[in-house]
Amino acid sequence: MSLDDEAVAAIYREHGPMLRRVVWRATSDANRVEDIVQEVILRVWRQAPETDNLRAYLITTARHLIVDQHRAATRRPQQTALVDLPVDDADLDRALDQVLVEEALGRLQPDHRDVVRCLYYERLSIAETSKRVGAPEGTVKSRAYYAVRNLRAILDEMGVTR
Repeated sequence: MSLDDEAVAAIYREHGPMLRRVVWRATSDANRVEDIVQEVILRVWRQAPETDNLRAYLITTARHLIVDQHRAATRRPQQTALVDLPVDDADLDRALDQVLVEEALGRLQPDHRDVVRCLYYERLSIAETSKRVGAPEGTVKSRAYYAVRNLRAILDEMGVTR
């Protein structure tokens, strides 16, 4: 295996699963997902970008490929049925945002993640969350505060700017 092959394999190992999740949100065609992931990794390898955040660069490149494929498919109506992509960029952005937030949540401490899921995903009250996680209400509030603060830091680290 050459040095170049090793570099591509390392990028694929480290970032492939995350890229698959991102692309899967935009298209549920397994073959298309794998094609896009491979193309993104090859582009990054060929271009050797100078970036502090390779993950954000990979996601941006994947987004561009997905949008380009969607635009190409809409120009050729006979192929539109083969492409299962969001109708507009807003749908794609929401799907990508969801993947990024889920990945960021996965980096939180389990007790913080549980509180965030209860409060923000299930929309439980502080009292309901307190019962669910088995912690006093004050602890739930504290965990929520630190969880949101840590999420912001994680998302910044991932290159998410909003």
